[in-house]
Amino acid sequence: MKIQGINGAAGIAIGKAFVLPSWEWDLPDQKMDSVDLAQEFERLYEGIRTSKHEIEYIKNEFREVVGPEESSIFDAHLAILEDPVFMNEIRGIIERQYKAAEVAVKEAIDHFVTMFDLLEDEYMKERAIDIKDVGNRLLKHLLGAPEITLPSDTQPYILVAKELSPSQLAHLNPSYVLGIVTLIGGKTSHSAIMARALGIPLVSGLEASLDLPVETGDLLVVDGDNGLVFTEPDRKTIERYTMLRNKELKKKEQLQVLATVDAVTKDGAVLQLASNISSVKELDLALKHGAKGVGLFRTEFLYMDRATFPGEQEQYEVYRMVAEKTAGQPVVIRTLDIGGDKQLDYFELPEEDNPFLGYRAIRISLDRKDLFKTQLTAILRASAAGNVKIMYPMISSVEELEQANEVLREAMADLDARGLAYDSHIQVGIMIEVPAAVMIADLLAEEADFFSIGTNDLVQYVLAVDRMNEQIAHMYHPYHPAVLRMLRATVDAAHTAGIDVSVCGEMAGDERSIPLWLELGIRHLSMSPQSLLRVKHRVLNTTAADAKEEARKCFALRTSSDIEERLQKFNDVSGSPDDQSGSNAS
Repeated sequence: MKIQGINGAAGIAIGKAFVLPSWEWDLPDQKMDSVDLAQEFERLYEGIRTSKHEIEYIKNEFREVVGPEESSIFDAHLAILEDPVFMNEIRGIIERQYKAAEVAVKEAIDHFVTMFDLLEDEYMKERAIDIKDVGNRLLKHLLGAPEITLPSDTQPYILVAKELSPSQLAHLNPSYVLGIVTLIGGKTSHSAIMARALGIPLVSGLEASLDLPVETGDLLVVDGDNGLVFTEPDRKTIERYTMLRNKELKKKEQLQVLATVDAVTKDGAVLQLASNISSVKELDLALKHGAKGVGLFRTEFLYMDRATFPGEQEQYEVYRMVAEKTAGQPVVIRTLDIGGDKQLDYFELPEEDNPFLGYRAIRISLDRKDLFKTQLTAILRASAAGNVKIMYPMISSVEELEQANEVLREAMADLDARGLAYDSHIQVGIMIEVPAAVMIADLLAEEADFFSIGTNDLVQYVLAVDRMNEQIAHMYHPYHPAVLRMLRATVDAAHTAGIDVSVCGEMAGDERSIPLWLELGIRHLSMSPQSLLRVKHRVLNTTAADAKEEARKCFALRTSSDIEERLQKFNDVSGSPDDQSGSNAS
């Protein structure tokens, strides 16, 4: 039986199912005496303290595996335990209804989960899973219940669950989890984000279509690329997916040997492939995969997972370490980009109807120039240790760029007064990620040393499509003709002004886009460390002349589907994993 779900994390898994049982609690139904309320509150607070310690431990363990960006999911869990609305609901049930702490927690969970499920926003619905995760952890401590145990690490399995919480996923051993199937969840769920970080194939959203229950021991095939699950697969299906899985493993082995090879097309066009990073740990992986420097250092993750803003010295040490590790390769450090979906526990942002269009990124920096100047000073000091560049996010006007540069000059003057070294000719660039920046790119190019196109935000702003909203995710088209025209306009303005332009959004890591970059004259791309070898392989098996001709045809097409189909066909023909790249890899 073939079942269509949502492709949460790519890859293929074939194996026997282990069905994770749902949480079941045996709760007391008697009311408490008023004299026992103080004891119930103490039990509640002790459970909260224990749960916090446990979450902190899991977060630190998980960060060692996937880095700070994915592990910051657990900051949201800690925030729930400190959320006054959630905690007041629990305390109110205990105090007014004389119910035991565990009953109050369960009722509070049910109340908020029901409320979130009624919302139309898919992202908020996904957060209901976080509330259940935190609430169940608290219930476990209040009831003294053991963890639901997973199979021993002797037999690999495909994990099947109604829903999978980040806490449960953090306890999995990726070496023994072949794949994951969940009835609830989508691409924006925290479990999907973590599965992608761990490299575990995941298909979710099967609740409406999975009529027959899957039992532990049943054979499954999971196709995370296409969002398919096969129950009771026939021999033909197993053979087909076994071949595809083996081909996938072979490709990974082939790609690793390309780490020391330059990204050069068959006819000699050179592309510089840098990496997007959030931490020094990610930089180590990027360098292992042959990254030519850092095209985007997301500094906001230095500000997360803490109680106060990082100081100048602390930031300087991190930036200096990255500059030294890259050994002269460029390091583009983006200044603080919070707001939207990135929050800081200790810096309260205003409630906004449209936070992605609100108080965020450079707007916060220019409003809080003290914080901005501290960061710029740290970056400047690090520039003495390597090829460091500064980049401002979400610039939409010349005035913003001028104001930011004025703060930069103040930071330089302070360093001069302190007698500290820095690169006085440091390059300063901007992110091109809003339509306004594209339309005045010629004016911005007079003030900036380089452009970096952030395609993730640019696509969502050009198309007015929230990329986190599953209900309209089908409308998020990176290859929309309007997006391609925005790319061309930006590149034309940069080249006319004689400044460099690169791409650092998800399109940079999509090998189908290579013809577009070659035709536009973009030679610098920055992507996740995991994408570097795959994109390099694609470049090595591409002829620039053919790719440019294909791209010119794409620019003349009228629909996203036609453009994407054409690029996909070109990629399939010239980028087979079985191609030999010896002429460029020797």
